[in-house]
Amino acid sequence: MTYGRNEVQLRLMFPIEKYIAQFSGKDISLSVHDLETGREINLRADESYHPASTVKVHLMMEVFRQAHTGRFSLDDPLTIFNSFPSIADGSPYSLEAKDDSETSLYERIGETESIRELTRLMIVRSSNLATNILFQKIGARAINEFLAELGIQDVAFVRGMYDLLALNRGMNNRGAARGLTQTMRLIAEGKVVSKQASDEMIGVLLEQEFNESIPHLLPEGTRVAHKTGWSDDFYHDTGIVFPVNRKPYAISIMTRGFAEDQADEAHDCMANISKLVYEQLI
Repeated sequence: MTYGRNEVQLRLMFPIEKYIAQFSGKDISLSVHDLETGREINLRADESYHPASTVKVHLMMEVFRQAHTGRFSLDDPLTIFNSFPSIADGSPYSLEAKDDSETSLYERIGETESIRELTRLMIVRSSNLATNILFQKIGARAINEFLAELGIQDVAFVRGMYDLLALNRGMNNRGAARGLTQTMRLIAEGKVVSKQASDEMIGVLLEQEFNESIPHLLPEGTRVAHKTGWSDDFYHDTGIVFPVNRKPYAISIMTRGFAEDQADEAHDCMANISKLVYEQLI
């Protein structure tokens, strides 16, 4: 039997929609682009969320772009510090190790670390301190101009991690599942900075240490280059899935409404959505 494009899309989405429907009171968005077939799955894909740490990927992209232009080398050292100006009024704020998933840098204030290693820690361990040190060097304008140049929509990097004064004044980062998937698709296609830089970024994303969501229920041996994000009642994961013997697919799952003590349920939800997507595509 031959199916038209719309029928194929419906067949892809129905089991996933049925699964998502059981989570009453939760907002769940999904965006998938399959580089093998060109097929897409988009469910509430343009809804805007607080993106939490998923935007660290976009900071990494601009780090690689500026290194490519010769502004600095990825192996240049940066001083480790913990005082940052709020974008709201310039007043200083600091991060606390208890709020960070990577704590080793807090013990090294005043020492130096390479831009390359700070970028790696920002992604694989989601270091907020590494993020803010890099953000201070790179700046929001450069990140967002690069996103516009790439045509990535509905994603903006506005403030550093834990700039609570800015957050309370409505100055916040934002993202949507479709925009995150656009990001991962471009990296997978080797179109961010260069093929070499894109491959290096994939290498970093493959080292991700938090694997409770997109990769968790996929077949053993399936490589996943991804970045998680969680904050308050937001839980997200975005990445590139590399099934064996075919081109990869880009996938982003964003959720809102799982309480902080429901983290396991949120991760389980995303893991099952990821599994359903894999089963529909492969």
